[in-house]
Amino acid sequence: MAHTKAAGTSRLGRDSQPKYLGVKLFAGERAKPGSILVRQRGTKFKPGKNVKRGSDDTLYSIAEGIVQFATKNIKKFDGNKREAKIVNVIPGK
Repeated sequence: MAHTKAAGTSRLGRDSQPKYLGVKLFAGERAKPGSILVRQRGTKFKPGKNVKRGSDDTLYSIAEGIVQFATKNIKKFDGNKREAKIVNVIPGK
């Protein structure tokens, strides 16, 4: 006995939900404590001053201020160097 229904069932109908990753507050924008700055998988952006990293690698603000992005050369344990993107929240007016 056939296990497929007669009229056109598809095996392809599964798709994952969108994750809405990326930068949420850009440079120069005001951040409140707890506001999400970057949603990411892995540490593409690293936390700087007044920024913490959540368990899913999300960066969020811990103080009120202006968002600022910077690049910094970081030396790895094996001696290689790489440029890291760092997110800071600078206390503003």
